[in-house]
Amino acid sequence: QVQLVESGGGLVQPGGSLRLSCAASESIFSFNTMGWYRQAPGKERDLVAVIDSGGSTNYADSVQGRFTISRDNAKNTVYLQMNSLKSEDTAVYYCRGYRGSGVMERFYWGQGTQVTVSS
Repeated sequence: QVQLVESGGGLVQPGGSLRLSCAASESIFSFNTMGWYRQAPGKERDLVAVIDSGGSTNYADSVQGRFTISRDNAKNTVYLQMNSLKSEDTAVYYCRGYRGSGVMERFYWGQGTQVTVSS
């Protein structure tokens, strides 16, 4: 069973930075995409950023220019560097791995890590 383990969340002041990590239990080359999602209280889980196996990235408009997703294939880890954090970035952040296609399509989620932006 694939495991994704997030870390790096915490409390940070507005304008500050955090780096989240998502460690996979197997090679991240096996995933079509790896992504970060977030869910604030009372809201749906939304895409933050995604990176594919070729290194192409895509970001939500709300984080474009502030957040950077990257991957270290040797460590089977995906990162989310978050700069210029705002109170509205407060949420539980989840890592997701997607692989396969059609009937073999599979999605894997981590347990989440809390990010709180507050003074």
